[in-house]
Amino acid sequence: MLLLVRLKVPAFLGLIISTFIVGLVAPEVPLGDVASETATAFGDTLASVGIPILMAAVIGKTMLESGAAERIIRAFTSLTGEENGEYALFGSGFVLAVPVFFGNVFYLLAPLARSMRARVGHSYSLFIVVICAAAATTHVFVPPTPGPLAVAGEINANLGTTILIGLMIGIPTAILSGLVYGKFISKRLDIPLRDTMGTTTEELKDISEQSTSKLPGVLEASLPIVLAIVLVGAQTVTSTFLSSNAWFVSAFSFIGDPNFALTVAAMASAVTFYRMKSLDRETWADQLTEALKEGGNIAAIVAAGGAFGGMLAAAGVGSYISGVLQEVGLGLLVTAWIIAAAVRIAQGSATVAMLTTAGIVAPLVGQLTVNPAYLVMAIGAGGNIFSWYNDGGFWIITEIGGLKQSEALKTWTVVTTLIAVFGLIFTLGLSTVMPLA
Repeated sequence: MLLLVRLKVPAFLGLIISTFIVGLVAPEVPLGDVASETATAFGDTLASVGIPILMAAVIGKTMLESGAAERIIRAFTSLTGEENGEYALFGSGFVLAVPVFFGNVFYLLAPLARSMRARVGHSYSLFIVVICAAAATTHVFVPPTPGPLAVAGEINANLGTTILIGLMIGIPTAILSGLVYGKFISKRLDIPLRDTMGTTTEELKDISEQSTSKLPGVLEASLPIVLAIVLVGAQTVTSTFLSSNAWFVSAFSFIGDPNFALTVAAMASAVTFYRMKSLDRETWADQLTEALKEGGNIAAIVAAGGAFGGMLAAAGVGSYISGVLQEVGLGLLVTAWIIAAAVRIAQGSATVAMLTTAGIVAPLVGQLTVNPAYLVMAIGAGGNIFSWYNDGGFWIITEIGGLKQSEALKTWTVVTTLIAVFGLIFTLGLSTVMPLA
């Protein structure tokens, strides 16, 4: 925080320097391994997000500048009314994040939020918050999203029951954390559009003023999003519910991998961009290269955040905190939430926090007087709390959304904390009324 906030060191440098410092003071990390541990954690994060972020940069630039994002927004607002566009973004985020990782949903919906802001001229903080809240809620509560799916498997919770309870807890949590808080913060925080993802604010405003006849059709405009969701969703469904020996499960594992699915989506968006802008091949290639340059900078920052969180994990922070909290003596649901929350804040990754906590509490499931699915919810809620500098997701929101760090803390960080708190409240309340034991 001293480097990034007070001294204004560039995010990438500040995170890498902080990672080295953690390694140097942590007795769990041998001095000779500090540099290699940093590089390994950086590489591991980049391996998981590098290609999706680069393709998201292409999707963002081409959907915005071709008018595809604007065309989708006009289709939304024709149904909800221009003054209620946030409901369309909210519903899209909640549904799309069930089969797809949160980051991939944000990559696809961020251009729509920017286009909506260019069209209505206000409420960008609201649009960002509703997308984040809706997608982040299902990300931690509703299988077959990988996090809650893995936790349910670890503690032997019934998958169907977990999905049902996840929806019952997730919907009101998302509404309060997204729509309610979004409208509250949008009256107090006006986030302007900034140049990001290779697109300027002037270009967005010009596109928002074009007639619909000069924009691509709704089907063509939404094709990149549909392709990505169908491919990734098919992979999630087949790998979750069908035998891994079936030949088509392997096929879907390939085409539904986010690295491939987002590449297909990016190419579909790039073709629409080429057609609508009437570019020659060389100019078209130059424009895509500019988007990739912007995406490379974002990927580096996100990977540095992953390295920071990875070094904290290597230092044993999560294990130490979880070990201490096991002795507190609270009920299992609350204890699991506190352990997951503490590990999340300490090392950054929601998935790591959830899986760490699941491993700790799995032997204690027999003590529960309610359905184990509620334990999945408590772990998911705690693992989502207070996303900040050591979480790669924080930097995805900041860089792709075009937010300052202070704005991301007031929107994304608060949203993740509200999801954690409301998620626990609804879990405790529903488990009391409907224990399903």
